[in-house]
Amino acid sequence: MGMTMTQKILAAHAGLDEVKAGQLIEADLDLVLGNDITSPVAIHEMEKMTVKTVFDKDKIALVPDHFVPNKDIKSAEHCKCVREFAMKHDITNYFEVGQMGIEHALLPEQGLTVAGDVIIGADSHTCTYGALGAFSTGVGSTDMAAGMATGKAWFKVPSAIQFVFTGKLNPWVSGKDVILHIIGMIGVDGALYQSMEFTGDGIANLSMDDRFTIANMAIEAGAKNGIFPVDDLARQYMKEHSKRPFKEYAADEDAEYDRVIEIDLSTIKPTVSFPHLPENTHTVDSIEDIAINQVVIGSCTNGRLDDLRCAAKILEGKKVAKGLRVIVIPATQAIYLKAIEEGLVQIFINAGAVVSTPTCGPCLGGYMGILAEGERCVSTTNRNFVGRMGHVNSEIYLASPAVAAASAVTGKISQPADIGM
Repeated sequence: MGMTMTQKILAAHAGLDEVKAGQLIEADLDLVLGNDITSPVAIHEMEKMTVKTVFDKDKIALVPDHFVPNKDIKSAEHCKCVREFAMKHDITNYFEVGQMGIEHALLPEQGLTVAGDVIIGADSHTCTYGALGAFSTGVGSTDMAAGMATGKAWFKVPSAIQFVFTGKLNPWVSGKDVILHIIGMIGVDGALYQSMEFTGDGIANLSMDDRFTIANMAIEAGAKNGIFPVDDLARQYMKEHSKRPFKEYAADEDAEYDRVIEIDLSTIKPTVSFPHLPENTHTVDSIEDIAINQVVIGSCTNGRLDDLRCAAKILEGKKVAKGLRVIVIPATQAIYLKAIEEGLVQIFINAGAVVSTPTCGPCLGGYMGILAEGERCVSTTNRNFVGRMGHVNSEIYLASPAVAAASAVTGKISQPADIGM
């Protein structure tokens, strides 16, 4: 049998002609990523090793983004640890406050991730870079330490599920709705340690931001990674953002998949994940009145420019519902600047929202939007586990920027059609 796209990339980086699902391999790494929460653990582990420095100072990326700007003394100490390590080892891609952004939006923007790469990151949403045709996956901090020291990592080669996209999304439906639909269909362990490989002519109708969102949440279905084929749109993105050469891989025609799932994009409706798992999905048109206390628009899943433009289009000339808090977080400094230039920030502020510096913040219950007991939040983030955003008796409803913005106007879970959009 032939190999999937993921298997081809792993075989090439392991120096093998072919690999099979379940096989253990050691692969060369093109990039190792860490943030302000996970890097200090990796740094301390690396200090126990006999190596004197990192394997390649150009192939490490350190992005303080979870509790940055520092929210307290502990987070300040973590960032100090990362900063001192970056200075000691002359790490090229260390992003200080003022340059940093949310890691999984920042790295593609900076051209550090391209097609054909093998990338590990001590953050579960490292799978985002599959949107560009890379194999990227989250690992633990000890694996990050080994990766920084040796430039290699062990993998069990994953089997794959093929998702065949056809058709075109309807207005106000986005990549977030697509991936929530898929997770609702197969469950949070429906792709456990498998590669989610997205194919079909419908991909041509998905923007890069849609693809980043879909790949980002592959982990929420338990997947090892999510990956898209490289097409003209992906090539254009990489050429605009990166000077690095990239290599395209394509699945063999006789590649073996555990399942093949066909999805007509035109049938997908605005979708929301109810507490307390991403698989608990409902289409918005089936939801009765659910009042909310907060809306968050941002994160590595939906803090990109298309997301902000969508939310601003809905909020322009409108006001946030009385008693509701709306927090908008551009994912990078470049996105923030562009949002200012396009007048999006003014729209948000005039509507009654607050706009934050780039940070993961509320997504993980860090800061900038903690929920109190009994409060409900519609959020464009990627997880809605118990206590994820604050009190264990609070609730998170995962949604697209369009649904989040419409809900901000009505004060309850809504879609753009509910406010005449």
